[in-house]
Amino acid sequence: MRTGAFLLSAQFPGQGHAEALDRAVSAAVAAEQAGLDSVWLAEHHFVPYGVCPSAATLAALLLGRTSRIKVGTAVSVLPTQHPVSLGEQAALLHLTSGGRFTLGVGRGGPWVDLEVFGTGVEAYESGFPESLALLLRWLRSARVGADGPRYRFPEVPVVPRATEQPLALPLSGGSRGPEYARGPEYAGTRPTATPGGPPVMVACTSLGTVRLAAQHGVPMLLGMHSGDEDKAAMVAAYRLAAREAGRSREQIERLEFEHMAAGVVQIEDSGAEARRILLKSMPDWFQYGLSAHRTVDGRERRMRDPHEYTELLCDLHAVGTPQLCADRLAATAERTGVRRFALMVEGSGDRELTLRNVQRLGAEVLPLLA
Repeated sequence: MRTGAFLLSAQFPGQGHAEALDRAVSAAVAAEQAGLDSVWLAEHHFVPYGVCPSAATLAALLLGRTSRIKVGTAVSVLPTQHPVSLGEQAALLHLTSGGRFTLGVGRGGPWVDLEVFGTGVEAYESGFPESLALLLRWLRSARVGADGPRYRFPEVPVVPRATEQPLALPLSGGSRGPEYARGPEYAGTRPTATPGGPPVMVACTSLGTVRLAAQHGVPMLLGMHSGDEDKAAMVAAYRLAAREAGRSREQIERLEFEHMAAGVVQIEDSGAEARRILLKSMPDWFQYGLSAHRTVDGRERRMRDPHEYTELLCDLHAVGTPQLCADRLAATAERTGVRRFALMVEGSGDRELTLRNVQRLGAEVLPLLA
């Protein structure tokens, strides 16, 4: 099992943007120190639910602040940006980080973002398959052209080319700057990543997106709102779609090893205390953050009851003592086959509690999962 931290850069009521971003950056550095596998960054526009507008940009910062941990986007919203531009950023981060970057993409929502960035509601409603296909071709090819409904341009060279093998980075990294290893004799380096471009994941919340991910041969990121039964059903649907796309059993097994589930973690000495902390902070954040969303065309949007949703997340995820947290993660892995997790660690809204949460996840929960 591989466990990472999921960071939304959430702005809780009464906090400023800089405070939310500082907490996220500090938690990411703490995640490496705690021995976590990865850090995953969310992206939002114009709402306090999350104040990071570019997950790829924040990933670049964190890749420079760390030396071992993998950093990924969860997710970069594809309909609000050009897939070639996002592909160029992903290739850049892949090659300069020694292969530590993963690009997670998603469809997002029908928000006013589509109007602000000029992509239009069609990018959300029907354009995601074309954008995803173009993005993947950019990351896997030497030259790319497009002749689709949304994107048309002559063939151009891919620069930088994501399929080149990243150079190894020294273990020490840090403030010494980007020293690159150019041969196996270079002491103190991590093994280079295999060529082929950065790993790509697709956020899947519907069977249509599940089938699309399976057809392209990229793993799924499953949302924290779904229970184990829903996750298992989506994994089964993915397996069926991958078979129908002609993928072998071995290929499907490799893809399923990379599926990831988002969740919540709050580790305390008692389950009651863990729930108390989240129920004190998260409902107000949900109300404050999610109610700020504006749809692009004025369509009606219903929001979950914030308190009930927080209760649901506490029931579904790793909220409680270290042993209870480990047991819930292991149970989800057993029921669904998903053995990779991105756990939201900042549900308290407090910087020090978030850092302590990360530390306890590494020191007290991961050993139980091992």
